Amino acid sequence: MTTSTALLFADLTGVAVFAASGASAAVAKRLDLFGVVFVGFVAALGGGIFRDLAIDEVPPLAFADWRYATTAAVTAAAVFWLHPQLARLRTTVLVLDAAGLALFTVTGTLKALDAHVPPVGACVIGMLTAIGGGLGRDLLTAEIPVVLRREIYAVAALAGAVAVALLDATGRAGTAPLTAAALLVFALRLVALRRRWSAPVATLRSPKTGVRGPQT
Repeated sequence: MTTSTALLFADLTGVAVFAASGASAAVAKRLDLFGVVFVGFVAALGGGIFRDLAIDEVPPLAFADWRYATTAAVTAAAVFWLHPQLARLRTTVLVLDAAGLALFTVTGTLKALDAHVPPVGACVIGMLTAIGGGLGRDLLTAEIPVVLRREIYAVAALAGAVAVALLDATGRAGTAPLTAAALLVFALRLVALRRRWSAPVATLRSPKTGVRGPQT
């Protein structure tokens, strides 16, 4: 398997995973079939569309390559029809979401680097590629985006993007090292979920008494 084929496979796997995640959230909000497929499409391809626009690749791959839109739509539709069985698989969905985060981080960062974006910018693009679809999913389903909450999500993607940029800078961006970078994101996200790690949250004080209020 060539590197380009491996990246395509990873990209489409990430699309399917995030489409399932988005569709599951839409089903929970009792949207109709079109709504479920639309939210799944945005969750799966929103980050990639942003990435392609950021590196001036138009039209975005999500529209130029039928395999991306088809994978997202078919997966979301499958979730709509199979959601009673999937509703019992919350842990599995979280694991798949972590896998999608890892895959999109690596492919997004690599694509930015291949487009000659400087390493810092490539890391930001890689992170936004990974979290952009989830951001769109949460906004469409009227949820506070997970990337703005206490969970370690965007931080895990950023760590993986930095690892990919470092591997590329040292000439070690082969399949095995990049797989290790993806596993870093995957493991960090799952460990954070299991141990309930979170980013710091501001402590509010009452304007009259100066007494600390509860954390948000």
